[in-house]
Amino acid sequence: MKTETGSMRLVGSCPDHVGILAKVANFIAGRGANITEANQYEDKRSKRFFMRYGFDLPGTGDSVEEFTSAFEPVARELQLDWRLTDVARRRRVVLLVSKFDHCLAYLLHRWKVGDLKIDIPCVISNHETLRELVEWYGIPYHHVPVPREQEAKQAAFEETARLIEEAEPEIIVLARYMQIFPSWLCQKFRYRVINIHHSFLPSFIGARPYHQAGERGVKLIGATCHYVTEDLDAGPIIEQDVVRIRHSDSIEDMMRLGKDVENTVLSRGLRLHLEDRVLVHNNKTIVFS
Repeated sequence: MKTETGSMRLVGSCPDHVGILAKVANFIAGRGANITEANQYEDKRSKRFFMRYGFDLPGTGDSVEEFTSAFEPVARELQLDWRLTDVARRRRVVLLVSKFDHCLAYLLHRWKVGDLKIDIPCVISNHETLRELVEWYGIPYHHVPVPREQEAKQAAFEETARLIEEAEPEIIVLARYMQIFPSWLCQKFRYRVINIHHSFLPSFIGARPYHQAGERGVKLIGATCHYVTEDLDAGPIIEQDVVRIRHSDSIEDMMRLGKDVENTVLSRGLRLHLEDRVLVHNNKTIVFS
């Protein structure tokens, strides 16, 4: 099936050596495509090269499948770890929440007005609190309580995993989902789960970071959007931002100020992922702006 716009993105990394750009660019041009974006970066420590190309094929050009098949010999020669994205295809995103509504409401609004061109097949929560908000947008809402008992908690996460798989998302967003994903779930959806942490990581990991920051007397608080891994709040960082506070600000003031930062950081981080601008390398990211 041909794409309507013919716009694609090629993203990848490989061992660094002479001639990578020439081979990739010549191949794209040889398919009759016009390169519209070009990003590249060499990590000198690991001797690894990272790239992101956006290009437009003519109306009679390749489908994603045809381009992929034709490009595979080039990728093998370069030892390229790569992916190809049809820009016109909307990504499926499942949102997970608890009781805090600000990140969820912000993402739903951005989706509703068309700023985030995604499909949201469902929202999953361990509380009933936000059902009315979600269903007002016409999105299915699944309530999966997560008890404290380990056996019951395991069953709850298995049900959560079942619902996620049923929704077939490419990306899972923890929009202030106040539960720690078990290791097996992190591995199952590796680098497909994005979290917002209400702290400028790596400072103040875990619970109640605003209280930790208040006790430390910091002058800046922030938020961090990162991929979820087995290590708590230690996954590769996608986006961060801060806001200045004063010594007279209460914990409530900090939480109020922090909500705005959380909203924008999560939204920006998700958009960077959706636009294939984020490449994970070890436990850090290369983010092409």
